[in-house]
Order: sequence, then C-alpha cells, then structure tokens
Amino acid sequence: MGLTVLRPSGPVAQIYYSDKYDDEEFKYQRVMLPKDIARLIPKTHLMSESEWRNLDVQQSQGLVLFMIHEPEPHILLFSGPMPKNPKK
Repeated sequence: MGLTVLRPSGPVAQIYYSDKYDDEEFKYQRVMLPKDIARLIPKTHLMSESEWRNLDVQQSQGLVLFMIHEPEPHILLFSGPMPKNPKK
C-alpha cells in the first residue's frame, strides 16, 4: 500500500495516510502519526471527530475512528460504510 504525505512542512507533514481499502461493507484507511502528535492521543477513550481533527488528522466525510492499533498506538484505524449501489 502506498503512503502519502498531507502537507510539505511541519509536524503535519509527517502524518501518513495509507491507501484506502475496502471489503463488501466498509472502506478503511490507516493513519500513522509522528510521535510528537501521537503522545497527545487520549488513553482513556477513542477520540471523537473533533479531537482527531484538532490533531490535524484529515478524513473523508463518513469515516470514523474505530480503533487504535494497541501495539503501535501511533496508528489510527478509520472505517466507514461503502456507498450503497442504487437499485435499478
């Protein structure tokens, strides 16, 4: 999977976004934060959208944080429903 950098300079430039991938029901994306941002992640709960956006994480509408990869807490896992195909 390829990784892309969000911005050209500063700590936000070190936020990496995986390619999006999906299954039959959901689309997914991993976000890898640099250590200086990762230390701001709360340990007591999953962040709300406003919390992760305040860390300069950007996601498409509909994607929600569903897990933090515990062995590597700087990795955030997002998911959202696949668009429904209109019935013909």
